[in-house]
Amino acid sequence: MALFLLLVLVAVALGIIGSVAKGLGYLLLIGIALFVVALAFVVVRGSRRAGRRPLR
Repeated sequence: MALFLLLVLVAVALGIIGSVAKGLGYLLLIGIALFVVALAFVVVRGSRRAGRRPLR
């Protein structure tokens, strides 16, 4: 979970810098891509854990 929060924090920081600074729009795109990767990471990790737990 700490890795997810770190990735989201970095993505938000890059997005803010990319949207505010003129000529650094590529940082905004990198921030968006990093956020998508972080969400995919959580979805994959969550689906693995759900499969291991037995139903009661």
